[in-house]
Amino acid sequence: MQSDIDPRTLIGRKAYDRDGAKIGTVDEVYLDDATGEPEWAAVRTGLFGRDAFVPLEPSEVVDESLRIPYDRTLIRTAPDLGVGRHLSPEQELRLYHHYRMPLPTPETPAPGAGERDERDERDEREGAGHEPRRPADPGREPGGSRTSGQDPGHSA
Repeated sequence: MQSDIDPRTLIGRKAYDRDGAKIGTVDEVYLDDATGEPEWAAVRTGLFGRDAFVPLEPSEVVDESLRIPYDRTLIRTAPDLGVGRHLSPEQELRLYHHYRMPLPTPETPAPGAGERDERDERDEREGAGHEPRRPADPGREPGGSRTSGQDPGHSA
């Protein structure tokens, strides 16, 4: 995905598969805790549908929509992980396997991996660790906790 895109601007965009079939609407964007880079999006797949997680790295913003280079059926059958909280390493691994994406390794890190910021230094001082992915926050800079079209206090 283009690195100059603010993840908060993805919320509410229509999402389409590789053939141009509409999948749904971007509901949330998940950031890499270590880098603050957008990595996954939760796409609402219908009025009574669920959110399907899609990888942002191979996706593109085209004409105000998110184009995901996977088949609609594969996207709709992605693991149901729930939204609004961190993705655990196990959940993320399930997504990598589902989309048949190569796993990041020390030799081939995820995009932006290895970049350090003040949070890394603070966490090392305080002994805190990172969870790998978290939703971004529309009211915060990347690195916040949630980016969603809903009020965080509102329950659906």
